[in-house]
Amino acid sequence: MTTEEKVGQLLCPLGWEMYERQGEEVVPSPKFKQLIAERPIGMLWATYRADPWTKKTLANGLNPALAAKAGNALQRYMLEHTRLGIPIFLAEEAPHGHMAIGTTVFPTGIGMAASWSPELLKEAGEAIGKEMRLQGGHISYGPVLDLARDPRWSRVEETFGEDPVLTGVLGAAMVEGLGGGDLSQAYSTVATLKHFLAYAVPEGGQNGNQAMVGMRELHENFLPPFRKAIEAGALSVMTSYNSIDGIPCTANSYLLDQLLRNEWKFRGFTVSDLYSIEGIHENHAVASSLEDASLQAVTAGVDVDLGGDAYTHLIRAIREDRLQEAVVDTAVCRVLRMKFAMGLFEHPYTVPEVAAKEVRSREHIALARRLAQASITLLKNEGGLLPLSKSPTQRIAVIGPNADNCYNLLGDYTAPQAAGNVKTVWDGVRSKLPASQVEYVKGCAIRDTTAMEIEKAVAAARRSDVVIAVVGGSSARDFKTQYKETGAAIADKGILSDMESGEGFDRATLSLLGGQQTLLEAVKATGKPLVVVYVEGRPLDKNWAAEQADALLTAYYPGQEGGNAIADVLFGDYNPAGRLPVSVPRSVGQLPVYYNKKAPPCHDYVEMSATPLYAFGYGLSYTEFAYSELRIEKQNAHTFTVSFCVQNTGTRDGEEVVQLYLRDEYASVSQPLKQLKKFQRLFLKQGEKQTVSFILTAEDFKIVNREMRNEIEPGTFEVTIGKASDSIQLTGNIEIADRYLF
Repeated sequence: MTTEEKVGQLLCPLGWEMYERQGEEVVPSPKFKQLIAERPIGMLWATYRADPWTKKTLANGLNPALAAKAGNALQRYMLEHTRLGIPIFLAEEAPHGHMAIGTTVFPTGIGMAASWSPELLKEAGEAIGKEMRLQGGHISYGPVLDLARDPRWSRVEETFGEDPVLTGVLGAAMVEGLGGGDLSQAYSTVATLKHFLAYAVPEGGQNGNQAMVGMRELHENFLPPFRKAIEAGALSVMTSYNSIDGIPCTANSYLLDQLLRNEWKFRGFTVSDLYSIEGIHENHAVASSLEDASLQAVTAGVDVDLGGDAYTHLIRAIREDRLQEAVVDTAVCRVLRMKFAMGLFEHPYTVPEVAAKEVRSREHIALARRLAQASITLLKNEGGLLPLSKSPTQRIAVIGPNADNCYNLLGDYTAPQAAGNVKTVWDGVRSKLPASQVEYVKGCAIRDTTAMEIEKAVAAARRSDVVIAVVGGSSARDFKTQYKETGAAIADKGILSDMESGEGFDRATLSLLGGQQTLLEAVKATGKPLVVVYVEGRPLDKNWAAEQADALLTAYYPGQEGGNAIADVLFGDYNPAGRLPVSVPRSVGQLPVYYNKKAPPCHDYVEMSATPLYAFGYGLSYTEFAYSELRIEKQNAHTFTVSFCVQNTGTRDGEEVVQLYLRDEYASVSQPLKQLKKFQRLFLKQGEKQTVSFILTAEDFKIVNREMRNEIEPGTFEVTIGKASDSIQLTGNIEIADRYLF
C-alpha cells in the first residue's frame, strides 16, 4: 500500500452526501466520486443518517431498501474504481436504534438503564445489529458508557446513569447482543463504546468542558464499565471532547495506549469523536496547528479520524520524517483486520428486499414496547390511584406538551418518522378506552409561552374524572435550530423550539420550562385526581409533583412504543418495575448528588436536606415485596455466596429489582458509603416466594490502594440488600482475613 492508501484507511468522512436517489435506485454522488478521486478512504460515517442537521427527510432520505441499495452502490464503486478495491466500513449512530429512516426506535439509554434488565438490553442489541447489517452498515456507535453525575449536562439521556456496575453490566449485555465481537456472525457489528473518558462530568455541566476527576476516581468508577464492555467483545472505542488534568482525551497516550492497549490488551481500533482532533488545536489550544494536533492524536493511539480531514496531514508528516510510517501501519492493520474478520472482501453487498421486509419488524416493535414498559418508573401512588379503571363511565383528560408529540418521546439521535410509527400517550390512553371518554388539550409548549391553552386545559380537567398531565423536556430537533459542525445544537434565545435536552442543550436549572408549572398548578386547583408523567432526558425538578400530584411517573424518552407502554402502566396492564439509574436531585445547589459518594456522609444544608428527592435504585410497584432469611456462606478466602428470600406479599403479580450493596468499613483509601455490586430483576406471582443467590468474588472486594494498585485488604464488609440504595431490607457482614494484590 502507498502512504496515501494507508492514511486513507484511517479517514472517516461524513457520508450522507455520498449518494443520490434516482427514483427507486441509488447511485454514488458526484461528491463521493470526487472524494475517491482525491484520496482513498477507509470508511464513512452517518451515510444513512436523517435529521435536521443532515437535511435528510422522509422525502429525500433512504428507507431500508434504498439504504441497502446505497451501501451496495458505494461498495461497488470502491471495488471497481480504486487500485486495491478495499471495501469501506459504513459507521452509523445506534445508541437506541439505528439512526436511519424506517428503523426501530427503542428508549434512550437512561430509559433502557431504568429497566435494570441486561436480558432486554441484549435483545435490543441483537435487533439493532440486525437492522444495521441488513441495510449495509458495519460499525455501530454505541452503547454510551459515560457516568452521568451532573444532570445539567445535555447528554444524560444517552447514558446508563450514574453507577459503574449497572452501566458496565448493561453495556456488556448490549455489546453481546451486537455480536460480542464475533464478526463472522451475519448480524454482528463493530460495537463502538462512547465516550473515552469522563465525558459526562464536565465542569459547570457544559458539554465538552474539562473533567475535574482524579486518577483513582477514573480507575474506580469511570474505567470499569468500558473494560467490562471490552471483555464482552466491543471492538472499537471513541474518544471524548473533554480534557482530564489538562490533557485532551483525544491526545491522551496514557488512556489510549498504555492503559487500553498494554494493560487491557484491547485489540480493536479507536476513533476520534467528530472533529475532536481539530479540537486539540482549536478548542484545547495544546497544538499550534492542525498538523500538530493530528500528530498528537495518532501517536497517542487514535487510529481513525472521524471527520476525515485532520489525518490527511499525516502524509506530509511521514514524508518529512516528523512521523514514523510504522505508527500509521499499526493503525491500518487494526482497521483491515476487522474488515477481513467481517468477511467484507468476500461478501461486500446486502439484499435490499430482505432489508425492506425485516427492518422494523413486528418482533422488534414488540421488543420496543417491552423495553419501554420495563423502563417506566413509578415514583408516587398516593392512595392507590393507579392503576386507573377502564370503567365505561370514567372520563380522562390527557393534557400537556408531551401528551401527543411523537418526536418528544424519542430523544436525540433519532431519524424522521412516518405517520403512525410513534404511539403517543394520547394514542395509548385512547387504546384503553373509547375515544369519547378521552379529551386532549396541549395546554402549553415545553419552552414557548406565546401559545398558552391553560384555560382550555382547566375546562377539560373539570369535565374529567382523572387528569393525566404529560410534561418534561424534549430532545426533538427541528429545522429552525442551528447546529455546530459536530452536530451539537446551539441554544438560541431567539428560537423557542421544545428542545431543552440533547447534545449541546446544557441547562443551568432543572425546573420545568415554559408554562408547564403554571399548567400543573392550574389543573391541580380543579381538585381532580392528578397523574403527572415526566417524559425527560435528564432528572428534572420534581419537588412540586412529588408533593402535589396524586401519582407520579417518569418515562424518560420511551421510544416509538412509549405511549402504549405508558398507558399499559397507567391502566394496570403492566405492573411497573422500573428503577432509577440516576438520583433525582432536590436542587441544582446540591449537585453533584449521587448515591455512591465516598465517606464522610453528607450533612444537610441550611435550606434543605442533602439527600436526593428520589434515590438511585428507587421505584414503586402495584404490589409489595418482603425480604427475609439472609444467608452468607464462605466458599474460599475471597468468594462468598449471599442468598435471601423475596416474597410477593401484595395483591398483584409483579417484578422486583433486588439490589446488593457493599461497604468497606475501613480501608487505606476512602471508600463509597455503599456500592452496588449485584442486582436482579425477577417476576413473582401474587404470594410467590423465591430464593435469590449472588456470588461475590475477589473483583467485588477490591480497592485501588494508595499505590494505585488493585488490592483486597483484610477487614469487615457490610452487605446490604434492598429495594433501593436508601431502602435497605437486610444487613449482614463479611470478614476478609487474607490480603490479596491483583
